Amino acid sequence: MGKKYTLYNASCMEAMKNMEGNSVDLILTDPPYNLGLFMKNRATNLKAMRENFFGAAGWDDLEFEEWEKDMDAMFGELSRVIKERGSVIMFMSIIKVETIIRLAEKHGFYYKTTGIWHKTNPMPRNMNLHFINSTEAWIYFTYKKHTGTFNNEGIAIHDFFETSVTPAGEKRHGKHPTQKPVQLLEKFVKLLTNENDVVFDPFCGSGSSGVAALQMNRRFIGSEISEEYCKLSEERFKEVDKN
Repeated sequence: MGKKYTLYNASCMEAMKNMEGNSVDLILTDPPYNLGLFMKNRATNLKAMRENFFGAAGWDDLEFEEWEKDMDAMFGELSRVIKERGSVIMFMSIIKVETIIRLAEKHGFYYKTTGIWHKTNPMPRNMNLHFINSTEAWIYFTYKKHTGTFNNEGIAIHDFFETSVTPAGEKRHGKHPTQKPVQLLEKFVKLLTNENDVVFDPFCGSGSSGVAALQMNRRFIGSEISEEYCKLSEERFKEVDKN
């Protein structure tokens, strides 16, 4: 049985040109929030406080109109590769949620809810000045239909998940500045897909979505424009294969 993942070292738009239509069961992704310019204009000291600060990384500082155009084109191509009744979970800054919903609905995605990930142990930056940033939003869509796979097993699932931040053990091959914990991503994979379904992450980063998919016996497709992070993802996927 061949490997259960495909990883493209390319932009998501280039990668999707190689993908079959109507082939993906779940899109699970954490795209750039495009907050780099916003954070710089607020003169925050995050760069000094955190190694590899996203606002200085060069991929998170587009003008809003350019970012919106890119997201619009992405949703257009996602609508081609996803199956009817397929699901989307997209992490996003609260201030961009309305824009993402508008763009997704334009391309046939049905908005279900906006949920919250609460980090139980966030870094207490500027704790004596303001509230600690301990949450991120995620948006849930289905494609074309109002319902899709939802394996809740009769249990009420709230749109509020709590986990720790990404543990050190998941960074032993390297790390990404916005890396999500596998424990969190596995919750979405379990709920919204079945075994051998295809999970696609157009902004693969360090590969955590792929690790979650592979550990739960799903197939995975990822695209990542950075060669460095592609290599990191490959190392992590090989480790899952060995186990």
